[in-house]
Amino acid sequence: MLEPKVWQLTTGSVVAGLALAAVAVAVAGPWDSGQRKAEREWAAAQGRTGGTHHDPTAPRTPSPAPSAPDVLSVLTAPDADPADLSAGLGKTLGPLLDDEALGPSRTASVVDATTGEPLYGRGANTPMTPASTIKIATMTAALSALGPAHRIATTVTATPDAKTLTLVGGGDATLDRDGLRDLAEDTTRALRDRGVTKVALRYDASLYSGPRAHPIGPNDNIAPVDALMAGQGRLDRSTSGPAPRSGDPAGDAADLFAQLLREEGVRTTGAPTAVKAAKPAKSAKSAEPAKPGTDAKGAKDTVVARTYSQPLSALVERALTESDNDIAESLARQTALAAGRPASFEGAGQAVHAQLEKLELPLTGARFADGSGLNRKDRASAALLTALLARAADPAHPELRPVLTGLPVARFSGTLRSRYQDAAPAAGLVRAKTGTLTGVNTLAGTVVDARGRLLAFAFMAGSTSEPAGAQAALDRLSAALVR
Repeated sequence: MLEPKVWQLTTGSVVAGLALAAVAVAVAGPWDSGQRKAEREWAAAQGRTGGTHHDPTAPRTPSPAPSAPDVLSVLTAPDADPADLSAGLGKTLGPLLDDEALGPSRTASVVDATTGEPLYGRGANTPMTPASTIKIATMTAALSALGPAHRIATTVTATPDAKTLTLVGGGDATLDRDGLRDLAEDTTRALRDRGVTKVALRYDASLYSGPRAHPIGPNDNIAPVDALMAGQGRLDRSTSGPAPRSGDPAGDAADLFAQLLREEGVRTTGAPTAVKAAKPAKSAKSAEPAKPGTDAKGAKDTVVARTYSQPLSALVERALTESDNDIAESLARQTALAAGRPASFEGAGQAVHAQLEKLELPLTGARFADGSGLNRKDRASAALLTALLARAADPAHPELRPVLTGLPVARFSGTLRSRYQDAAPAAGLVRAKTGTLTGVNTLAGTVVDARGRLLAFAFMAGSTSEPAGAQAALDRLSAALVR
């Protein structure tokens, strides 16, 4: 038997260990494991899961992470003097911001992410071309309008005799071959119950309106914006980054679905045809798809199969980490649909602006010409970008947390995987969204400084002449915040 003092020592060690573990869990929270958290919460969801202008060379109630408030309190350093910090940032960032590689137009904003208090700025309220950092605004608006649990459906409907099917796109830009195969298998089971083995196939991509082609024109960085697509219209086996794209993603998705039906034993008569389908009926007693011919409301078609995207939280993280233009444009249109606006470039821009206005963000001079940042007519200030990040860190808005957890990590993930080669202290500590167009380089994200304070930053440069030099200068600016 252990002596009393030994028992006391053992008990004390256990308690101390548990306390230390609790602090570690609180610090990790959603910040370092947002994607893993989303995956765990939605493990039962179908696992389906690319950016800025890359150089080719559901229930609406949010489900906040329990540790989120603890994370923010741990990162706050109440004994730090904001005036001293602001003065120090001015001395540190001023010379770095004067780097000629950033061109003649450069702006900056640094704020305390837990309070939104400005700590440093240069032209912070000047609207600039944000490039892909505009995705921070797009994702914030989508999460605010729809909630992190929202999922996008792709549906198959059938006529009462089950001999004509319609594949209906809901705007899931992550739908792939595996998702369509699952849909084909479910459809086949429904048809088998009716003894149907031959069908006519139609497809409906009418959910979106306005021009399908992005103003940038045919481009490896984005497919035509269709409500129905498979593999983002990629003509190769890639899943992210630039790739040759189809000119008709919806038609190609329908062709692939017809092929998958045939593999399941259901023949199709002729090529799929484009239609605008009537709103399908559902079972009156549940949300489960109704069987063909059981519609009690008189609708012509009924739902026979449906598949869903991952939850919006996971889509947001993927869009930010990989700078996925197709997902960004899709989520901008989902925001428009939620607001009752046309799901077009114009309608989506209006919806995003209106949603951010509800969040009381500084929108002077802001313009959302698209959701991805490929459009040079987009405008955002450095102050808006840091305000968006601070709002995402606000404990009162846990639904926005994926905006932070989706940011690429310096030297580790996404579009920052190969950055910060000459800024070693920032590796693993800086999390930021990149923005790159010809002559435009931007960076906006978060970092924990040496005092333990969570900072949000945005650095924007226009008329840059050499992207590598501009990116390195932006990396040095954000790395300086670590110190």
